[in-house]
Parts: sequence; structure tokens; C-alpha cells
Amino acid sequence: MTVKDWRPVWLAVLPPLLGFALLIGLWALVSLTTKGSIPSPYETGLQAVDIFSDPFYRNGPNDQGVGWNVLMSLERVAVGFGLAALVGIPAGFVIGRFTFLSRMFNPLISLLRPVSPLAWLPIGLLVFKGANPAAIWTIFICSIWPMVINTAVGVQRVPQDYLNVARVLNLSEWKVATTILFPAVLPYMLTGVRLAVGTAWLVIVAAEMLTGGVGIGFWVWDEWNNLNVKNIIIAIFVIGGVGLVLEYALISIATAFTYEDVKS
Repeated sequence: MTVKDWRPVWLAVLPPLLGFALLIGLWALVSLTTKGSIPSPYETGLQAVDIFSDPFYRNGPNDQGVGWNVLMSLERVAVGFGLAALVGIPAGFVIGRFTFLSRMFNPLISLLRPVSPLAWLPIGLLVFKGANPAAIWTIFICSIWPMVINTAVGVQRVPQDYLNVARVLNLSEWKVATTILFPAVLPYMLTGVRLAVGTAWLVIVAAEMLTGGVGIGFWVWDEWNNLNVKNIIIAIFVIGGVGLVLEYALISIATAFTYEDVKS
């Protein structure tokens, strides 16, 4: 292969490697300037090897491997996000389709959407009397808004000509939704899903810090109580890595269903 043939490979591989190298370099510099208060990349790497050598150990309800904590967090995200999708996507269709409902609910959405996720957690604890359902409730209420808003916007941007043809053909509302609206709204809907998943993953970490139990957020807080900064840094990379995997998985799904490039 010629140098020209290798150029796309280098452009794909070299910039991310340089970015990671810059991150490691800055991390090492901060570690030196803080005289060890922040562990060095080498020390953290050794700790990571030890942690990931047995990520699924169990020594009691509050002493479990990072693998179990991540899986528990993902389970909560899946339940809360799934419930939000079941409610939010149909609600977005209805709000976008009918002007009266749009004018009715838009002020409520604008009022509730900016509320901090942790402000909803006490309400969940009060209503559900348990940390796990309260965390799921917080994920639900915070991840529903991107799906409602993006789906509604997609419905409102469907060309009026399409709806006029449906009216001429005397199509039922169900036929209009399934044959005209859904294909046109799908890119908007998938964008809302991507945003909602990112929000859900952010929220669960914060919620688990306050509710306790098993989960990656609780693991971070527990390691802070033990003053184990190396494990906290490892948890940050784990949280970021899982979020990255979720993002790219949804980008792949969106690309497959919309037949176009979906840029993050």
C-alpha cells in the first residue's frame, strides 16, 4: 500500500490516540503538582488491572465487583428508559399531531423539563418508599422529555402535502400515523432516544450516590468514603466507557433505520 492509501487509516486512528496521550500527559502533570493527592496514570492502571481481574466477585451486599455495579445501573436505566419510551413517544405523536394538545402541554413541558434530576428523587422516595423504584422514577421523569419534544417536532415538520393526500384518500388516523407520520418522524424520534439514553445514564450515577445499594454511582460514593481516589478515577472511565458504548450502539441503530449518516 502507498502512503496515500494509508492516509484515511492515519486520519481515523492518529487524532484519537493523540487526544488520549494529551489526557494522560495532563493527568500525570496534575499528579506531580499535587504531590500524589491525585494518583498517577501508572498507579491507577495497576489498580485497574487488579479490579478488572475479578469484576464479578461478591463479599456481601455492599462489597461487590465493578461488573455487578455496572449491570445493576444498566438494569435501572433500562427499566426507567423503557417506561419513558412507552409513554414519551406516543405522547410526542399526539402532541405534535393536534394543535390544541400542543398548546396545552407545551407550557407544562417547558416548566418541568429544566428541573434538576435530583429534585425529582425525594418525590420518588416519598411516593414509592424505596431507593430502587425512586431511582427508576428519576430516570423516567428526566429521560421522557427528549423523546416527547423530538417526536412532537418531527410530527409538526411533516409536509402538509402528505397530510392533504391522506385526507383526500380518507385514511384513518391510525393509517396516517403508521404509513405517513412514523417513517417521516423516525429520524427525529431516534435523536430523542439517543438524548434520552445519555440523560438516563447521567441521572442514574447521581441518583445512586444518594440512594445507596448496588450501582456504579454508589460504588463511586463508597470509594470516596474510603478515600480511594484510584477507584474513583477508574469509575469515571467506566462510566464514560459505558456511555460511549450506548451512544455508538444507538448511532448504529439510527443509521440502519434511517438509511443516512447520523452524526453525533
